[in-house]
This record gives sequence, C-alpha cells and structure tokens, in this order.
Amino acid sequence: MMALLASGPGLAAAIVVLLALAVWSVRKLAALDEQSALGRFGTPVVFGAWIVVFWQILTEAFDVPQVLLPAPSLVWHSLVANGGVLLGDFVQTVVHSALIGWTTGCALGFATGVLIDRSAFLQRGLLPVAALASTVPLVGIAPIMVMWFGFDWHSKAAVVVVMTFFPMLVNTLAGLAESGHMERDLMRSYGASYWRTLVALRIPVALPFVFNALKVNSTLAMIGAIVAEFFGSPVSGLGFRISTEAARLNMGLVWAAIVVAALAGSLLYALLGWVERRATFWHPSFRAAAG
Repeated sequence: MMALLASGPGLAAAIVVLLALAVWSVRKLAALDEQSALGRFGTPVVFGAWIVVFWQILTEAFDVPQVLLPAPSLVWHSLVANGGVLLGDFVQTVVHSALIGWTTGCALGFATGVLIDRSAFLQRGLLPVAALASTVPLVGIAPIMVMWFGFDWHSKAAVVVVMTFFPMLVNTLAGLAESGHMERDLMRSYGASYWRTLVALRIPVALPFVFNALKVNSTLAMIGAIVAEFFGSPVSGLGFRISTEAARLNMGLVWAAIVVAALAGSLLYALLGWVERRATFWHPSFRAAAG
C-alpha cells in the first residue's frame, strides 16, 4: 500500500479521501447526544485513531527518520516487546510517585484550606508562602527533594506534593467562599454550628472547585513525577526510561513510555470527571447538559 501511495498524486489523493472520511466520521459522532456513551467517548477515540492513521501514513510515505518521529507501528512493537519493563516503570512512577504524591498533596491542600478558612490572619500569612513555594521551578525542587528523601519514589512523591498543594488550597478557599450569605443565615437560623454548616453546606458547594483542582493536579502529578526522575532515580520509572533510552536513540521505547504516561494521565482525568458528574449532579453546568 505504501508503494502505491509513494507517488505524489496517489499519496495526495489518498490523504484527501482519508481526511474527508475523518472529518465526516468525527462530525457524525460529535453531533450525537452528549449524554450517550457513544457521543461522549466515541468522538475523542475516533479522533485519536485518525491521528494515528495519518501519523503512520505520513511517516512511512516521507520516510521520516525514527530519531525524529517513529511510526506508530514501531511504538506499538516497542510497547509489546517491553511490556514487562514498562509495567515496572508504570508502578514506580504512576502508582508510587504520582498517585501517592497527588493524594497527599491534594489532601493537605484541602485540609489546610478548611482550617485557615476561619482565620483571615492565617490566610494572609500562609497564602503568600504557598504561592511562593508553587512558583519555585520544578528543576529547582527536584534535586533538593532527592537530597532530602533519596533516589527512590519518595523524593518524586515529595515533588508532586509541593506541586499539587497550592492549586488545591486556592480552589478550596474559593469554593468555601462560594456559598451565599442567605444560605449561611438560613443555617444559623436552624441553630447549626460552624462545623455543621461546613459539612452540610459549604463543602458541598465547594465540590466543583475541589474537583477542578483534582483534575488539574492529576496532570501536574504525572509531569512532576516524570521530570523529577531525570534528576536521580533507581533503575525503573517512566522518566528514567525516557531519559536513558533517548540517550541511546531508542526512540520507539521512548515513545512507548510516553504513551503509557499519557494513557495513565488520561484515564485518571476521565475517572475524576466521571466521579465529578455523580458527586455534583446538581451543579448548573451538568443540569444544563442534561436538559
């Protein structure tokens, strides 16, 4: 097939036909009801599949060097051939570093936001410090954490904690401030205590903000864990695999590790979106979509 497409007119005609078919299929799926599983999940899946198809065709037709951009078939072959190695890297980076750091950082940010919500003094004191810590470059934090916690996943989890703490803290405070005065006055008229009002009113109202922070932090956690492994890591981890195999020009395995990281981050983001829809079904954005 590639030999047939190698000629200029044949390749151009095939690409035009495939492009028209891709646009038609994606538009048909996008026009479906968003509430249906096919309309919600089919569109991004088909769109991604067409990207892979064009990627394969163009890299083979124009004989793109593997060190610049390997074909998807080569990436798939590396993924299958090195499945055991990549599974160990996945556990090291995603399960240990990213997920533990993400959970700890988000929990600390949420708890800190709840605790300092009542104190303007603490807000004025802690928010600038937290903002300052969040602006420190990752390349500056990672070596320090490696010196403090060692070369194993603990130092990478610590980097993720630092990266995810501030977004959760800011979103928690913004969400707690979202409940209106009328709702709070109604709770006081019922004789509800501060903590009762917090649990029954203010935290539920803050949930959309909390989920926004969780989703943003899910991507930050993957980035932080992978980049932190560039500054010191045991002989496993997606960041370690990317850096070492790139030095060997084994770009198929490099891209296979990138695919594993991208799929892990996408699945976590999708899972959080699914939980958000069920936990905040009352929110106007979901009610409008349902209507």
